[in-house]
Amino acid sequence: MSARLKLTLSYAGFLMVAGALLLAAVWVFLLRGVPASRLVPRLSDFPLALDPHNFGPTAFGAAAVLSLAFLLVVGLIGGWILAGRMLAPLTRITAATRTAARGSLSHRIELEGRNDEFRELADAFDAMLAQLEAHVSEQQRFAANASHELRTPLAITQTLLDVAAKDPEREGGELIERLHFVNTRAIDLTEALLLLSRADQRSFVREPVDLSLIAEEATETLLPFAEERGVTIETSGDATPAIGSPALLLQMATNLVHNAIVHNLPGQGTVWVTTSAQPERVLLSVENTGEKLSPQLVSTLLEPFQRGTQRIRTEHTGVGLGLAIVNSITLAHDGALTLTPRDGGGLAVTVELPARA
Repeated sequence: MSARLKLTLSYAGFLMVAGALLLAAVWVFLLRGVPASRLVPRLSDFPLALDPHNFGPTAFGAAAVLSLAFLLVVGLIGGWILAGRMLAPLTRITAATRTAARGSLSHRIELEGRNDEFRELADAFDAMLAQLEAHVSEQQRFAANASHELRTPLAITQTLLDVAAKDPEREGGELIERLHFVNTRAIDLTEALLLLSRADQRSFVREPVDLSLIAEEATETLLPFAEERGVTIETSGDATPAIGSPALLLQMATNLVHNAIVHNLPGQGTVWVTTSAQPERVLLSVENTGEKLSPQLVSTLLEPFQRGTQRIRTEHTGVGLGLAIVNSITLAHDGALTLTPRDGGGLAVTVELPARA
């Protein structure tokens, strides 16, 4: 049976029970002393039950039967109408679910009326559809950008090979060097995509870690690179006990420090790496000097394949997934990532993770 039919029968059954209890109360308090033979309805008693002048104990049974029959009819008709009105929002939610199942995520229920259980369900479903639509759009943009980025080194490789084929006398040393560079870029991009997928799927084992030690290791690893570019790194902070994947968190810290070194003032830049602990959160902050950034530009830096002010390629710009990987690793560890432009130029990045008990 449908839910509407079940509700209809429930309403009708409730009315029948209520009517029977009411008639039983009349019998107990008013007609208890009347012999049972006078209360059993006969066919000839039904006209008397409709005439108030002739109504008496003899016609009470007939009146009770007529009342219960009337309540049954009213309960069925009224219950069917009321159940239909009550289940109307559920019908709209079901229709929206079927529309979403066909691939249309832009449809919204937008249920009107008071804030009841159906309204809460519809609002929650609309919010879920909005999140799914945003996620699908993000994945489509990511797939398009990844395809474009992967196609570029392959196209360059094909061009170099075509040139070499047309000019057999050309030296192979330069060609091999350039092919090696392009191939390295393609490998880096592929590994970054795999790392991003791993972080998004949260397929890692959580272990006790100290975020300050991880930041120190990332800083020491990149110190020669910073000295080569004339960038000073200053570290400070306290022990920050957390829980997560040491490898992923090290990759996160390395990406942040590397990004701060690359997008800095050449020859006179500074990077500040700070860790701090709160009762329930641990923080890793990486700030760097650099050119002034607008809030609008900063809000786009977490998008995959964004490389700061311009989408240009230099030797150390990376593949454009650094901050996107940082964001995915942070979210996979139930944390939060905040990007803020510094007043004097540059960027301030703060990672908040749950503290280890």
